[in-house]
Amino acid sequence: MASEVVLVRHGETEWSLSGRHTGSTDIPLTDKGRKQAQSLLDPLKKWDFSLVLVSPLARAQETARLAGIDGKAITEENLREWNYGEYEGRTTANIRKEIPNWTIFTGKVFGGETADEVGARANQVIERVDATDGVVALVAHGHILRILGARWMGLPAINGSHLALGTATLSVLGYERETKVITQWNAPPVR
Repeated sequence: MASEVVLVRHGETEWSLSGRHTGSTDIPLTDKGRKQAQSLLDPLKKWDFSLVLVSPLARAQETARLAGIDGKAITEENLREWNYGEYEGRTTANIRKEIPNWTIFTGKVFGGETADEVGARANQVIERVDATDGVVALVAHGHILRILGARWMGLPAINGSHLALGTATLSVLGYERETKVITQWNAPPVR
């Protein structure tokens, strides 16, 4: 069983900056996003990772590289961001012009995944983490990591809606005795 799980959200992209849902579109990091990823280098040195799992998308892969943890990295398909279907590239405000009060967590996602389907992928990542001794790093995206945080605590995937997560932030999952808890959330690196 992993002693700690360090969640790393990728650096800024043009779409994360504008609030556009960025699932499978492989948007690169902005210059600021690359600087953010590099700023993770020192904070991540405090851990000796047994396993580093990274989303297959370029923005996560580049973040892992710039943060200096790609040497042990293994691409993990289940860390891919939410499939937003027809809402890919659109903002919540734009979608709400058609569907008032819509949210990604509670609304229908035409041609994409439900929160529970993303939660099932998060469960598979957690199973892999549970089978690993030592400290694990997961480098991925905002929504999948928020859902993973909720599932880590045994909560329904929809509860990820209560876990805000900025770009290039670090979060730590761990234990209080045998209970899975969040020990740190949405912490910016020292800049």
